Amino acid sequence: MAWFQKKKTRLSSEGRRDLPTDVFSKCDGCGEILYRERLARHLGVCPDCGNHFRIPAVQYVELLADPESFEEEDREMASGDPLGFTDLKAYSDRLEAARNRTGRSEAVITGRARIEGIPVALAVMDFSFIGGSMGSVVGEKIARAGRDALERELPLVVVSASGGARMMEGIFSLMQMAKTSAVLARLHDRKLPYISVLTDPTTGGVTASYAMLGDVNLAEPGALIGFAGPRVIGETIKQELPPGFQSAEFLEEHGMVDRVVDRRELKSAVAQLLRHTHAGWRPRV
Repeated sequence: MAWFQKKKTRLSSEGRRDLPTDVFSKCDGCGEILYRERLARHLGVCPDCGNHFRIPAVQYVELLADPESFEEEDREMASGDPLGFTDLKAYSDRLEAARNRTGRSEAVITGRARIEGIPVALAVMDFSFIGGSMGSVVGEKIARAGRDALERELPLVVVSASGGARMMEGIFSLMQMAKTSAVLARLHDRKLPYISVLTDPTTGGVTASYAMLGDVNLAEPGALIGFAGPRVIGETIKQELPPGFQSAEFLEEHGMVDRVVDRRELKSAVAQLLRHTHAGWRPRV
């Protein structure tokens, strides 16, 4: 019998208020205070309850792509302000602030990579850039990734995290739904795999277009996935919505998502799907 018993240390509410935010993070799932270093080792997943924290797009690239295999494309593409849009703040100012904060030109990273040795076209959205909204450049970059997959006969993998269409661009944003869907239809006709990964949140026009069109749709645990918000839906249909509505688990149970996958297992799950969906295939790269 051990001569001591390890105890989990809990901080008082007063002590928690004094925690440095650059060292600790509070888990929304279980309320535990976690060392960010420990959280990073678990890829942004709470080691106590499995709650998935949001992580930046670049971390998904590092998670999925084999070391030194990612080659970014169209990095400098950036949105303009076609409508001269202003609400509480000018759209051009919002774009500049997002670029300064994230160090990225837009809300999606695209390029080519290898996942467990398998060449793919890869696109990863970043929710921290204006809510991962899909403007004309985001749609164009997704479409270009799809066309690159067609040209080189590669599978396409897209990781979505988005509040939907970027309404500051009006119809220019909504047109991207049709454009990206058309490219995916060509991939389907050529029998090139498209794997869609849905993270928290995936909503609006992104859900209504490429995010839900995967040959296989994977989702992270607890991810919010849907088109309109639950309040709008409830008021429209005049019904109380069931518990867990629009969660990844609810959608899996009702056939909208093929599988809910822990982020720590995501790379192996995607690689396994690619091997099974394209057995014997060799890419033209």
